[in-house]
Amino acid sequence: MPEPPTPMTSSSPLGPPPLGPLPAGAMQPYALTLDRFIDHAAKWHGATEVVTAGGPGTRIGYAALRDRSRRLSGAFQALGLGLGDNLGILAWNSQAHLECWYGAVGVGIVCHTLNPRLAPAHLAGMIRQAANRVLVVSPDLTALAGALAAACPTLEHVVVLDEPGAEARGPLPGVLDDGPVRVWGYEDMLAGLGRDTAWGGFDENTPAGLCFTSGTTGAPKGVTYTHRSNYLHTVHQLQADASGLTARDSVLVAVPMFHANGWGFPFSGPAVGAKLILPGRHQDGPSLAAMINAEGVTVAAGVATVWLGLLDHLDRTGEDTPSLKRVMLGGASVPQALMDRLERRLGVVVQTSWGMTELSPLGTTTPPGAPVRLASRSGRPPIGVDLRLTDADGAPLPEQRGREGRLRVRGAAVVERYFGQGEPAIDADGWFDTGDLAVIDADGQVSITGRAKDLIKSGGEWINPVEIEAIVGALPEVAQVAVVGRADAKWGERPVLVIEQRQGGYISDEALLAALRPRIPSWWLPDAIVRVGAMPQAVTGKIDKARLRADHG
Repeated sequence: MPEPPTPMTSSSPLGPPPLGPLPAGAMQPYALTLDRFIDHAAKWHGATEVVTAGGPGTRIGYAALRDRSRRLSGAFQALGLGLGDNLGILAWNSQAHLECWYGAVGVGIVCHTLNPRLAPAHLAGMIRQAANRVLVVSPDLTALAGALAAACPTLEHVVVLDEPGAEARGPLPGVLDDGPVRVWGYEDMLAGLGRDTAWGGFDENTPAGLCFTSGTTGAPKGVTYTHRSNYLHTVHQLQADASGLTARDSVLVAVPMFHANGWGFPFSGPAVGAKLILPGRHQDGPSLAAMINAEGVTVAAGVATVWLGLLDHLDRTGEDTPSLKRVMLGGASVPQALMDRLERRLGVVVQTSWGMTELSPLGTTTPPGAPVRLASRSGRPPIGVDLRLTDADGAPLPEQRGREGRLRVRGAAVVERYFGQGEPAIDADGWFDTGDLAVIDADGQVSITGRAKDLIKSGGEWINPVEIEAIVGALPEVAQVAVVGRADAKWGERPVLVIEQRQGGYISDEALLAALRPRIPSWWLPDAIVRVGAMPQAVTGKIDKARLRADHG
């Protein structure tokens, strides 16, 4: 007979049988806070540079920038700022500005970025609403800072940054050292109050940034970014079909850091160890060309109007920018002629995108390897951003492809409620209404077809300015185009076409209308055509349609 099997004992290599369910495994707690990015850059890309243009310029490696930022954290604390306090920053893109960002967020202070192009009254309203006690300013904005300090009783300190090629423009009236507000020189403050300070140790849902969407009409609305939302937005942006940055890139951040976190590049650059080029106020054509060639820029980001100056300069001088591989555009719709000109003249890939301050700001972007490049396309959303088309009442369209609808968004980096407001900014299902109209094609490519508020109602029917702008913007003689409504006694509103002609170019009214007639309904044809020497720009760098309506509507 065979021997019976030997019973398992505790001496078995497999051990005794379990008496109950095994404990679940676990992962390490690791807060998604923004100091991680500069810590990573300092440790693994410490010699990679951040370059500030202007005058002789400045350059610093990530390791040294991190050390200065940690000392700056101690200086901010010495001024009385702590976890959750809002630090006002009124500045152009520079090394010192970037140090302020990381010096603040590293200890849980919130970076409240302010747009210097806004009217002082609007800026003062934002500062009072945020209860800023410390205001950091670029040296050429000291006169504006003085006016703000006089209008904002919460302010206790003004810190004047040191930036290459910039000088203080006027005193700070009424806020001298013996007045209600103390004025600090940046390097003096860092030397006198700075001390190495430990970072982190707070919840990843702690506020990290505050950016107001607008101060031009009505009450401005503030969007609060958290460490977690900005961290995840950086992951969204770094996907290969989005910015796809690497440590081999040299990135020109021509979008201001006060425009929705500079589109996230001050975080994504250090996250991968890319070289950052910060242009300050120097965004004219010659300055941009010099920066790109001196620093071997491979990727550049900014609104379309920035690149018009670069193209005109290169055409005049015959220069080239051989290192540049990609240009990322956003902030407003891009004329097809400009996109074609950029790709042809610079030999680059142009990536169009769509986003909003409320989205941190990335919503969609075209991938760098897209087979068909159309300026009307805004691309697909990255993972972490979800889109839905609805009717005017918020009901989802039964068919989400090939139909125009109102675009709604949700995701980890999308606003839930505005700063200081009790009511949510989202609907019951968590969707944020962007106010944009869009179409999603069969391949998932999003095209923004207009703003609901910009539609022109003529004779009870709607005219979409974006469709007219896309046709006229594709004409090579046209640099920029806008369509606005003009009051009409019979029809309610009628469209007016406003164009800025390309430098040295001319196109007749008849040629403009001839381009439109086969492609739009006859009653959409503009009643008037206006030529301007330079298209007015809003504070965000977009075409200022409010001013165009006031002047020509």
